[in-house]
Amino acid sequence: MNVSLVHSQIPESKIPRVIITSFEAQKMHHMLPLELDEKELVRIIDNPVFWTKVNMFSLQASEVSFTNWNSGGTNSVSGLLGIEIERNYKDKRFKWDNQLIIRVGANKQSDQDIRKTEDHLEINSKAGFSFKKNSNWYYLGRLNFNTQFFNGFNFPNTSDIISQFMAPGYLFMGLGVEHKIKKQNFYMYLSPMTFKSTFVLNQKLANDGAFGVDEAIRDTDGNIIEEGKQVRVESGILINNEYKKELFDNVLMNHRISIYTDYINNFGNIDIDWEVNFSFKVNSFIKANFGSHLRYDDDVKIRIEQEDGSFVEGGSRVQWKQQLGIGVTFEL
Repeated sequence: MNVSLVHSQIPESKIPRVIITSFEAQKMHHMLPLELDEKELVRIIDNPVFWTKVNMFSLQASEVSFTNWNSGGTNSVSGLLGIEIERNYKDKRFKWDNQLIIRVGANKQSDQDIRKTEDHLEINSKAGFSFKKNSNWYYLGRLNFNTQFFNGFNFPNTSDIISQFMAPGYLFMGLGVEHKIKKQNFYMYLSPMTFKSTFVLNQKLANDGAFGVDEAIRDTDGNIIEEGKQVRVESGILINNEYKKELFDNVLMNHRISIYTDYINNFGNIDIDWEVNFSFKVNSFIKANFGSHLRYDDDVKIRIEQEDGSFVEGGSRVQWKQQLGIGVTFEL
């Protein structure tokens, strides 16, 4: 048996030619590199700062010298040192501010003795709580102390001291409210209960009743029966106001005023301590200053010298001092 295999023929399929055109891949988005600060990539938690400080020092000096100057004149040298130090604490609603102010100045003219032109020591401390969170009003307790360093004389008389350290010395302690707007450099303190203590720790001045203390009791011959008091205590109302403003470029005005009246002794008779200072900035270190300082205290009596050399009381007077200088100021 013959078996024959027949291979069936598979028809040829016609596959159309497909022409594929390739293109370069196109960017769907245009991305730019980002420049990120380190603090944006990694969250850094800084420790809170509770204390802030100010260390400011200033020195002013001037000198005038004459040699064969036909218009005449007196050689002189003068200087003024200023120190202002602050240490302030703030945490949520509580704050505690501390300030030390020192100003010492002197002038020397030809053969005359050195005379002081500025002599001031002041310490301020205040602590309190804000009315509510982020409030500009505070319940506050405040302390202010001020005196001088060196002896004061009524030139040309240098034998009799008219003032010295703690003669007088003033201490204010009180409770009140404070309103402070930091952005506007505005400050106001109102105290309906402030105790004022006046210290005259020079017994001779205390016996004379200087600066408002009770003078000594004397007999008809002028002999002292009872020494004068060295301390006088008052209670009254105190108002403090401070304001700073840049009037023009590099011209800063600083205003400070203190107003006090006693409840018991001559209520309504106001003691005033008012300073207005203008600072003219030349550059980062050199500044010129012009200042005015006015005082009135009914307890401070002016002594007038008579022809025979004796002194009589001349009553209360307005005290005024003005100052102009240029010097170096720097902070540490």
